[in-house]
Amino acid sequence: MEGLKRNIVIMDFSGIYQNEQFYEGEQISWIDLSDISGTNCYCDGDAQAQILERMEKYPVSGIYFMDSGNYHYMSRIGAGRVKEPFNLLVFDNHTDMQLPAFGGLLSCGGWIASALEEVQKLQEVWLIGPDEEAYGQVEETFKDRVHFLSRERLAEARQYMAEKKGSEEELIRSLEIPANIPLYISIDKDVLCPEEAATTWSQGDMTLEEMLKVLLALCSHFEKENGKILQVDICGECDPDKSMESPKNDHANKELLRFWKKWF
Repeated sequence: MEGLKRNIVIMDFSGIYQNEQFYEGEQISWIDLSDISGTNCYCDGDAQAQILERMEKYPVSGIYFMDSGNYHYMSRIGAGRVKEPFNLLVFDNHTDMQLPAFGGLLSCGGWIASALEEVQKLQEVWLIGPDEEAYGQVEETFKDRVHFLSRERLAEARQYMAEKKGSEEELIRSLEIPANIPLYISIDKDVLCPEEAATTWSQGDMTLEEMLKVLLALCSHFEKENGKILQVDICGECDPDKSMESPKNDHANKELLRFWKKWF
């Protein structure tokens, strides 16, 4: 399986990673983006050009830590760097398919819609985590290419697996994510319950253990089928003024980094 090698990149917008230690002892690349204006929640054209320039020397394949959910639009920027047909798998408590209120701006709440409209190599999207009500508000034009596993369906699957002794492998098979097309994975920790992470946005009820089990089943499936995972990015830190909450995120980041290093 083609892997992520040792490409671990921290993209620092807010300075919050200075309160965490999950990357200590690792071979990492640190990209300081704190001096770029026009980046918080929305990213204007000038900021996007500067970000891309600083990312230029880094490969598409890698583990990218991207600060808080305010910067989840970085997944759209990352997806735009992919040069081959690919699918996108997103863990998020929100749909991130809201069109921006102002034209010409890339938003953390609309980056998936932007990717579907503008990234030519993107084939389909699998979105895990938002509730059914949120999905109901998504534009119909986007739903044709989006496979949705809601919080409610996840709860049903969780109950089924507990009662019938099913497995995460069954869940992955039911998602029908093809392994013959490379996969880009984006994880916003706001899909996790508040006991597992502290984020800038409302949170779901998934546990870190549940997420890791699903990822394990997914990677096992791709490994068996000689599939390729292009990139993994992770966001969902708290705001710097809530740094007392950082230990939760530090632990989650450490476990996610440990998982991906083990597989690649």
